Amino acid sequence: MVTSISESTRLWEKALKKIQEKIDDKKAFDSWFEKSYIYEVRGNIISVVVDNKVAKTLLSNQYSKLIQSVVNDLTDDEYIIKFYTEDELESKPTSIKVKATEKEEDSEYFKDAKLHSNLTFDNFVVGDFNKEAHKAALYVAKNGGTLFNPLFIYSHSGLGKTHLLHAIGNEILASRMPNAKILYITANDFVEEYIRFVKAEKTDTMKDFFKGVDVLLIDDIQFLADKVKTEEMFFYVYQDMINKGRRVIITSDKQPNSLKGLEDRLITRFTQGLTVKINDPNRDACVAILKKKITESGLDINKVDENVIYFLADKFSKDIRELEGAVNKLLFNALSLDENDTITMDVAIKAIGSLKGGKAVADQLSEQKIINTVAEYYNLTPSMLTSKTRTGQIALARHIAMYLIRKHLDVPLKKIGDAFGGKDHTTVMSGIEKVEKELKTDEQLRKAIEELEQRLSK
Repeated sequence: MVTSISESTRLWEKALKKIQEKIDDKKAFDSWFEKSYIYEVRGNIISVVVDNKVAKTLLSNQYSKLIQSVVNDLTDDEYIIKFYTEDELESKPTSIKVKATEKEEDSEYFKDAKLHSNLTFDNFVVGDFNKEAHKAALYVAKNGGTLFNPLFIYSHSGLGKTHLLHAIGNEILASRMPNAKILYITANDFVEEYIRFVKAEKTDTMKDFFKGVDVLLIDDIQFLADKVKTEEMFFYVYQDMINKGRRVIITSDKQPNSLKGLEDRLITRFTQGLTVKINDPNRDACVAILKKKITESGLDINKVDENVIYFLADKFSKDIRELEGAVNKLLFNALSLDENDTITMDVAIKAIGSLKGGKAVADQLSEQKIINTVAEYYNLTPSMLTSKTRTGQIALARHIAMYLIRKHLDVPLKKIGDAFGGKDHTTVMSGIEKVEKELKTDEQLRKAIEELEQRLSK
């Protein structure tokens, strides 16, 4: 247990040495860790101050497990590490704030359950695809009573259900019930605890534990399917909470009536509240999410080539988690750039290469490679080619790029139009036909295309 400023300082110095040994990139270590320090220790939470928002984002997403493991090995304890920038705190610390030496009484069940304080309504990007779920979640968080109880949110994986669960819990604590006992768990967590409950010979029970829970946030309820005894326990817990007016919010990958392997009595009760769906996001929604995530990280949005944003939005539109992972990779690679450099498509290709399926995504960059190559050949920017500008040289370069994409990739006209800012397929066909016609008589155009094809082949 860390109980003084000197102890916290020594702990962090030791932790940094061990972390540095595990990180090969010295520049990365110097950029993110060098100015960090422990702000406070409160119970089992260690708050660490870092230099800027980029450092906070990267440490929280890329290195939190490593840091937590190192600290816990050094202390032989179970601490959770949270990161803040100085401007997020009211003032710099003059002393370490330590809770009373005795820890809060540990819960008998779900000891590892916690709300993620960084998942709030403020950083949840709202679009047409999720506005209904957001509105319902916000209502439940801000209002008491039993209306919309339970709230059931469903969607494909990675579209923000978990974010909304944590946002509801954080909002309730912040605005209505600061002392509420809020439990966030997954259905798998419930199954594991139930198995432990059955095996253990203890006088206290899961039922007793849940009587003290004010708000239950349970993720991925579909994983209770075909677990009859566990379902019975959950039914009791659920029904008791609903009957006593306590909040239950549930997420799933399917709407209640489509869940297989769950008892009808559970499904019927799920539908008695409010069921809302998060739809698949469109391109514009993904662009908005990307821009917000980049801005929140502290990186200047103007340092990111607009084509990179639209490319990532196209490639990761089916999974917001993958989209956020792509942003983190961009931030990581941005640290190696000079101050005046921008994140180009080349940087983006390198960044996403290590993501799941990243190589496959990189292999799909041929359209963008052709656009970039043609733009460079004519001393233009890629965004000029994909813009609505119709001036002579830009229009010619655009038509050539369309022609080369059609010739070498044989992709549908609609897909080519999408690569050029959503142009209609008839516009694409017209541009391609114009190039094909002029090639028969224009020797200069023929040589230009030959040179471009040589560059593309390298």
